[in-house]
Amino acid sequence: MLFLRSALFNTAFYLNTAFLVAICMITFVLPRYYIIQVIRFWGTSTAWLFKVIVGGTVEFRGKENIPEGGIIMASKHQSAWETAALLPLVKDPVYIFKRELQHIPFFGWCSIKAGMIPINRGQKSKALKQMLKRAKEEIADDRQIIIYPEGTRRPVDSEPQYKFGITSIYQILKVPCVPVALNSGLFWPRRSFMRYPGKMIVQILPPIEPGLKGQEFFDTLTEQIESTSNALLAEAREEDRPYLAPKSQS
Repeated sequence: MLFLRSALFNTAFYLNTAFLVAICMITFVLPRYYIIQVIRFWGTSTAWLFKVIVGGTVEFRGKENIPEGGIIMASKHQSAWETAALLPLVKDPVYIFKRELQHIPFFGWCSIKAGMIPINRGQKSKALKQMLKRAKEEIADDRQIIIYPEGTRRPVDSEPQYKFGITSIYQILKVPCVPVALNSGLFWPRRSFMRYPGKMIVQILPPIEPGLKGQEFFDTLTEQIESTSNALLAEAREEDRPYLAPKSQS
């Protein structure tokens, strides 16, 4: 039954994504606002499909911790799920994402129209300067920048690998940074066909205000995200389900 539900959900998810990408293409001639609404709906519809087909639920905690205006939202990244799920939480989201995704036909074009910020991870210093320039422009327009400080999806229970570049973003933009913890990797594992029922939880933590020194900010951010994400994993594992059990990491 789990395999069948996973197959049905994956089919519905990719069909829904393809349909909304097509809608995004239509909005190319319209102001950016309209493509952002389509992208936000992608997040809402993905959560609905997960609930109806897989039998899972989604709980967002701490939404009151999201300030108005320009912010950095720094999230744990365990699954493709949060790429969609975080979008409806803020008014005008802008993702910082790896440049390779921009080369995907249609999807990449939509990301350009939506004003997402690509970063070429192979160029490091030059890429960081270009990304920061764009990020300052987006913050000046009161947009919310979403970033994964580890740079890529990490398996559940693996050692964290936060990149210090998040510190440069925080210090240069001088806006609140909102840490986000989650447990999505238990139910939508990375590089896996399977999807599992249960309660996905996103915990939005109080913002870290601007002004901290680099190392202090980095340590505070990583400790808050990791400790809360681990607590959410432990909470989910109170249910006796085999797929929730810790797995050894190679």
